[in-house]
Amino acid sequence: MTDETTNLVLEHLRAIRADIASMKADIRSVQSEQTATRHELRAISVRVDQTLEDIATVKVRLDRIERRLDLTEPAE
Repeated sequence: MTDETTNLVLEHLRAIRADIASMKADIRSVQSEQTATRHELRAISVRVDQTLEDIATVKVRLDRIERRLDLTEPAE
């Protein structure tokens, strides 16, 4: 290979290496954001579960109050 060809190949290899380094940084950033999103989603899921539990508790209590006050409609 001539010096010009060698230099051209080295130039391309350096550009490829720089592109790969940039892609690695981008991937790390995306992975970090994905981890944060996963944690937020887990927290939201816990809050939804707690809310559903609270609603179920309120429903049980409301049913009990309705029965005590005789507010329930007779079953057909």
